[in-house]
Amino acid sequence: MANVADRSERSYDIVLFGATGFTGGLTAHYLAEHAPTGCRWALAGRNPGKLEEVRASLGEDFADLPLLQADSTDPESLGAIARDARVVISTVGPYLLYGEPLVRACAEAGTDYVDLTGEPEFVDRMYLEHHETAVKSGARLVHACGFDSVPHDLGAYFTVKQLDTSSPVRIRGVVRSNGTFSGGTFHSAMTAMSRMRQMSATFAKRRKAEGKPAGRSVRAISGKPGRDRDLGFWLLPMPTIDPQIVVRSAAALPAYGKDFGYSHFAGLKTLRYTVGSMVVVPGLAVAAQVPPVRRALMSRIQPGEGPSEARRAKTWFTVDFVGTAAGEKVHTRVSGGDPGYGETAKMLAESALCLAFDENPPTAGQVTTVVAMGDALLERLQAAGIRFDVC
Repeated sequence: MANVADRSERSYDIVLFGATGFTGGLTAHYLAEHAPTGCRWALAGRNPGKLEEVRASLGEDFADLPLLQADSTDPESLGAIARDARVVISTVGPYLLYGEPLVRACAEAGTDYVDLTGEPEFVDRMYLEHHETAVKSGARLVHACGFDSVPHDLGAYFTVKQLDTSSPVRIRGVVRSNGTFSGGTFHSAMTAMSRMRQMSATFAKRRKAEGKPAGRSVRAISGKPGRDRDLGFWLLPMPTIDPQIVVRSAAALPAYGKDFGYSHFAGLKTLRYTVGSMVVVPGLAVAAQVPPVRRALMSRIQPGEGPSEARRAKTWFTVDFVGTAAGEKVHTRVSGGDPGYGETAKMLAESALCLAFDENPPTAGQVTTVVAMGDALLERLQAAGIRFDVC
């Protein structure tokens, strides 16, 4: 296994794998603008011509930026970039189909890894298959470093810091946005919904292997549709990966208290939209079970596609958190711009920069953003324009 101390001798601080995709390109541009002077980084992907196009789009200052050829179907090429980097960013999804070889390479090489997956089955499989290897090698495997699930994970953490955790803590997160899905996100979601049985089985295996925190109660609470009297929105439970990530942070850190519960919702202004969403989402889940229908839907939006810059500039998100403990209630909010693209690229890149350059809590294995980076990432994102407010 790799020695963590040897990582300082590697050629690159950060390697971005999947730079030719839509979100990968945005992440490359963010690194070009915000990586500190002296940061040694490179672009990686399977198509040298497209990598050259991405590099050219960054401007003349990056004409010598290294380009590395690697393919998710070629473990040897992935091993090479993992051994030569301190941190690897992956934007290549759906991760269930393409993600595991790079996670394995990073776990074995002692290389920190970040991605933007929102696929619960993938995250659980990677825990079962590679967590122990990463613990031994010193690698930090940090999934869900985009809109899934940074605002929710750090937002819940920020909220907990405002509460008295000596008594039971209850937090609900309520997400609102006017954004649209990317092609990659849609493909990942449809793939995940087509594998509900496998996802449940993998989750159960992980839960058994992981165990429960000793002497503490930490759980995700299933919410019900209804009106939120504190926020004024109609609530619709969201079956996303975000509650799982929040609860795993809480299970790992005693700072969340001995009794912690989290529930997660979409917030809608009107009952009509709430009822409509209650029909559409289950409808997509049913369609995902029928291969010809699933393929037809997925063919309409291809990975790598996304909205125009003008459309993204008009897009926003908020995540409101209402927390209660010791008879007190606190309302916090995380807010920013385009969640699915610009802000996701920002969160992903800042997570990699944080792992590469900041002083973070000592940890290894598959960990959440809060466990791996905590206050350091919170400060980075606030400096980058994502707001964390007590309302």
